[in-house]
Amino acid sequence: MSMFDIDIHKLINQFTYNAEEPLIFNSGFFLLMFLGFLILYNALGKTHRTKLTFVTLFSLYFYYKSSGMYFLLLLSTTYIDYALAQFTYRSTSPWKRSSLLTVSIISNIGLLGYFKYTNFIHEIFSKAAGISYQPFDIFLPVGISFFTFQSLSYTIDVYRNKIKPVDNILDYAFFVSFFPQLVAGPIIRAADFLPQLNKPTFVSKEMFGRGVYLICTGLFKKAIISNYISLNFVDRIFEAPALYSGLENLIGVYGYALQIYCDFSGYSDMAIGIALLLGFKFTINFDSPYQSKNITEFWRRWHISLSTWLKDYLYISLGGNRKGKIRTYINLFITMLLGGLWHGASFRYILWGLLHGFGLAIHKYYSALNLPKATSTFGKSLTSIGGILLTFHFVCFSWIFFRAANMEIAGQMINQITAHFNGLLFFDFISGYKGVIFLMTVGYILHFIPASTEKRAETWVTQLPLAGKAVLVASIIILVIQTKSAEIQPFIYFQF
Repeated sequence: MSMFDIDIHKLINQFTYNAEEPLIFNSGFFLLMFLGFLILYNALGKTHRTKLTFVTLFSLYFYYKSSGMYFLLLLSTTYIDYALAQFTYRSTSPWKRSSLLTVSIISNIGLLGYFKYTNFIHEIFSKAAGISYQPFDIFLPVGISFFTFQSLSYTIDVYRNKIKPVDNILDYAFFVSFFPQLVAGPIIRAADFLPQLNKPTFVSKEMFGRGVYLICTGLFKKAIISNYISLNFVDRIFEAPALYSGLENLIGVYGYALQIYCDFSGYSDMAIGIALLLGFKFTINFDSPYQSKNITEFWRRWHISLSTWLKDYLYISLGGNRKGKIRTYINLFITMLLGGLWHGASFRYILWGLLHGFGLAIHKYYSALNLPKATSTFGKSLTSIGGILLTFHFVCFSWIFFRAANMEIAGQMINQITAHFNGLLFFDFISGYKGVIFLMTVGYILHFIPASTEKRAETWVTQLPLAGKAVLVASIIILVIQTKSAEIQPFIYFQF
């Protein structure tokens, strides 16, 4: 066989759905395919409607490569909510408008509930009835939690008269299926995104530079830091915490805190960066969350698109803080409980959500006391550092339940940290995990650098000539290749 012979079947298989290899941003196949997509996209020039159609078709194909024929669910959600929003906007009857919104809520939450929570509910009833639990064979389509929430926010906003529905179903299909954020967010709002469809796409020098910068930082965070510390340390600790000392377990928790941040924010960075290269803007989804001085600030910085969604469509709908202190605390608990359940069908996620609801309630109560605050520079700095450390460790403690496979594993980890710490192993640990410690140190340093330094780095990338940007991207890809495992590691939030 010569070097020019091509295995047609193997080539075709690359373009069809494979459950073992879903299409993700940090795969070589996606990078090559996106390069071809970008060339065709730019070749379409100013033919705006043609470009939207092209991107929509590519987005549907992207979802097919991620979840197979379940892309039909995406199409059905698109058509149903587009039609319901049109009927809602045209109706003057409050009862009819409410009924149409109810249909939208039931269709979206029902779809999400079937695929995500059927086995969870089945398990609860099986245990309550004392019978053997046999899970149903239900495939969880990638990103279903994201596109159902995004589509639902559109119909709610139309119902609340905050936006007008789009006239063209293609515009709505583009909004729901836009591939950069389709499978793992951020959850974009129609009010922010749809107006961008009414004008020709334009990529300024700043947009292009920021896009390249975000794609590079996203790749570095996900494919180098997150993947390496996960495969070489964090996963081992969480699989069998009793085999490791409390010191190793604690650093494993710190490692997971960095891993999930780099994994999820890395995806968001790449999604925002890819959208910028196409001429579209998303709002920021992560803002150095571990720099937060309290848990309320943490949720203003972590997964911003989800936290604001929960606030606007759930917390405020429940009454927010408008019905007294006790009701406010109850609303916080309900919102965070459901936020935890959104992440996964397990009591571990519910506990994680309740812990954060408890933290938010405690902070709100503490803030209402109006206690004296430090006035000196030293006092303010000490208070800030103390707040950051306290918030970070509360978040890390909560991550144990989020990551552990079950409550038994979580209990073992907490027991090892509190009863079998063995700090004398510190230097042996550093010696045995040099690569992990190095990348964790780099990750946390990058996370805590001032925003002004990050902005200067972005400006430097923007000012690079095109050849310089190409060298930068190639360098990141080479680094990824040098540190990658045998298999492409999917993003953590694909499971949600």
